[in-house]
Amino acid sequence: MSDAVPETITIAMMRESLYAAVVCDALDALGYKNQSPNVPLPPLTTKTMLVGHCKTTLWGDMYHEDPSPYELELKAVDACGPDDVLIAAAAGSDRSGIWGELLSTAASNAGCVGVIVDGAVRDIRQMTEMGFPVFARSRNIKDSKDRQRVVDIDVPVEICGVRFCPGDLVFADVDGVVVVPSEVRDQAIRAAWQKVHAENITRDAIREGMKATDAYEKYGIL
Repeated sequence: MSDAVPETITIAMMRESLYAAVVCDALDALGYKNQSPNVPLPPLTTKTMLVGHCKTTLWGDMYHEDPSPYELELKAVDACGPDDVLIAAAAGSDRSGIWGELLSTAASNAGCVGVIVDGAVRDIRQMTEMGFPVFARSRNIKDSKDRQRVVDIDVPVEICGVRFCPGDLVFADVDGVVVVPSEVRDQAIRAAWQKVHAENITRDAIREGMKATDAYEKYGIL
């Protein structure tokens, strides 16, 4: 990797060179210290590094027969674009599996590159075979009809007190999920890029025999 930070860092370059933890560190350094939900949202279908723009959906629990159970979720899926990551903010509800194979297929066809669900999903085998990245709290075999539904789309949502706004940049991998507010996107990504390069130099020095303390004193990176 070159010393210089590229003038333009594309989504594809981010997927290739960055990862969630280093982006979280970059945000910390900029004073944005609450950008990663403090709850497990593990990858359930693939270990792919997920990077894209937030396409937000807000979910609510239902306790009555719903005359139009899928209306807004289908609208949100159909409105996805290239490099979107659908955010399903369901307050951790385990009433049903709100995401599955058919929604993944439709979202992928629209350009969506993955989904982050603060709740439960189903059809794990099928979505794994598709290679569609799904990060979620849990699994639930039950259909969402008359149990949960989308109540709003393209609005700011929260997962464990962390705000996800439409168009924000989100990273997710095996370490966790981190969201980059649009107003600091360029600063955060450039800082993360620089830190990755510095970490590579530090790691190589340690591999070549330098003590960890000496490496930290020399490079200031851990």
